[in-house]
Amino acid sequence: MKIAFVGKGGSGKTTLSSLFIRHLAAAGRPVIAVDADINQHLGPALGLTDAQAAQLPSLGAHLPQIKEYLRGSNPRIGAAAEMIKTTPPGRGSRLLRIVEENPVYAACARPVALDEGSVRLLVTGTFTEEDLGVACYHSKVGAVELLLNHLVDGPDEYLVTDMTAGSDSFASGLFTRFDLTFLVAEPTRKGISVYRQYKEYARDFGVALRVVGNKVQNEDDLAYLRREVGGDLLAAFGQSAWVRRLEQGAEPALDTLEPENRAVLEALRGQADAAFQLRDPGRYTAQAVDFHLRNAESWGNAKAGVDLATQVDPSFVLEQAALAHAAAADPAGTPA
Repeated sequence: MKIAFVGKGGSGKTTLSSLFIRHLAAAGRPVIAVDADINQHLGPALGLTDAQAAQLPSLGAHLPQIKEYLRGSNPRIGAAAEMIKTTPPGRGSRLLRIVEENPVYAACARPVALDEGSVRLLVTGTFTEEDLGVACYHSKVGAVELLLNHLVDGPDEYLVTDMTAGSDSFASGLFTRFDLTFLVAEPTRKGISVYRQYKEYARDFGVALRVVGNKVQNEDDLAYLRREVGGDLLAAFGQSAWVRRLEQGAEPALDTLEPENRAVLEALRGQADAAFQLRDPGRYTAQAVDFHLRNAESWGNAKAGVDLATQVDPSFVLEQAALAHAAAADPAGTPA
């Protein structure tokens, strides 16, 4: 399932997303972690040194290779250069899975060993000197949107994305690519303001949104969140000496995290698993097509020099196509 963490800058979304990733890995679940924030801190939050994080390959730098692989033999796409961030899959496209080896993961994903389990980490990459003044960060995040449009995931498989801060997530269709979005909110007016703005923007797109309170110090903080967020509040993460040690560069064992905070992580997993059961493959595919047509008309056709609307395969539904492919590959019905 596909999970996003969003929130105001400084709210602790990177910390909570990294803890959730650790929690899933400790339970033996396969996890792909994605750092899609302009401030690339997920790697260090998962225990990498700054030097190790700086050496991670970026998705943006491998975008031509990613496009070529995903294009596969799709007859509606004449060349990889004609693909944009919203290009939807169709018959002949290559689809990605959480548990597999493929050239995209080989080039861009790196394993990160944790004290309990391990994950694969993908990063969009930071701004370079060449980007300053001539590119927006969403051109890098577009690689994540393209991957998610081609990703087929199952129960007990997780892709967890640390998103850009605040409402920047809405600069592309990426915010619709998740089964569940956790908004991390501090018990402050600014934290609640970001929550209200995000909920308002997401309202017309069927985004499943739950709030996780963070830096909650006492019952007054909790009461404030309940009053302002209402039923969207899922859980509240309290003050944590464990997190403070982590932020100071230590690597405390996950099983020493405060029990009440570990329970919050389990509540998040339960909510994610429930959201997976409600997913609508038809709507997911239709939203991808809708955003693709919007981007094609706005700027994509001019950039690619072709009518990108012709890339849409009207009979293609992502998960149905994946199931058909698996059945054809293994008629006996055993895992392909």
